[in-house]
Amino acid sequence: MGMSVTISAATEQDAEQIFRLQYLCFQSEAALYGNYRIDPLVESLDSVRREVAQNCVFVARLGEEVVGAVRGRITEDGAASIGMLCVHPRLQGHGIGARLLKAAESALAEERGATRFRLHTGHRSEGNLRLCRRVGYRQVGTAQGADGIPMVVLEKPADTYAATA
Repeated sequence: MGMSVTISAATEQDAEQIFRLQYLCFQSEAALYGNYRIDPLVESLDSVRREVAQNCVFVARLGEEVVGAVRGRITEDGAASIGMLCVHPRLQGHGIGARLLKAAESALAEERGATRFRLHTGHRSEGNLRLCRRVGYRQVGTAQGADGIPMVVLEKPADTYAATA
């Protein structure tokens, strides 16, 4: 009998696995844009540790292995900024990303009072855009990433998180 993927809040001990997974997962994004200096690839392990300690971070586990992760934090305007969503390439397309989003949205709304959810993804990242739209996000604008990548800004009201996965 195979193991099932579980979603839980990240712990301090998960930081290194999140760091390595993020580096693996965002290689395809870097290739898509021809830019291997995108934020997820240049972030330090110490920065990931700070995120886990200070913000809302969830992981997907297959046994002891972290196979997915997502982060969220509340911004000054009351929105929840959700980012660094990644799922191991061998497990993509099985709903893990949507489950991670739902866990983060639930915690950010119920525990931290988010009024809406906001995320950014690269303008060429069709798979990411499809997932976001499927779970209720709508484009509200564009932005330029710190790494120079044109980004699509998507949002949805916090009261819709229950419909996410």
